[in-house]
Amino acid sequence: MDLIYTGGCACGAIRYQINDKPMFMNDCQCRDCQRMSGTGHGSYLTFPSRKSVSLEGKTANFDMVGDSGNTKTSSFCPKCGSPVYMTFAAMPNLFTIHATSLDDPTLYQPQAVTYTKRGYVWDHLDLSLPKYETVPKS
Repeated sequence: MDLIYTGGCACGAIRYQINDKPMFMNDCQCRDCQRMSGTGHGSYLTFPSRKSVSLEGKTANFDMVGDSGNTKTSSFCPKCGSPVYMTFAAMPNLFTIHATSLDDPTLYQPQAVTYTKRGYVWDHLDLSLPKYETVPKS
């Protein structure tokens, strides 16, 4: 049986359960992720299918256009403001959660650092991880 990923916002108004394995776990240094996290990067788990996701609660949403020119939607709690997940117009099946929204954030095991071209020298990430100036090609 696959591991079940559970989590939500800080106040508990938004909850999720995901019955799938993440296809990618990354630290992203793009400017949007820096702004959403309030630091030098965001940390994410991306799942291949929204069908495996069960959501409870109503989110507020904010659309932004990334470096790729595609729209991504950040979904957060309207009560406590915690960012919970992101979706992407160009890849509608993907579901990406913020690592810190997990009930057990130790499940996050980063595989790569993306958008290093936007990174800062003060944002010290695992030196052993593969690094990509933008998004890896597969």
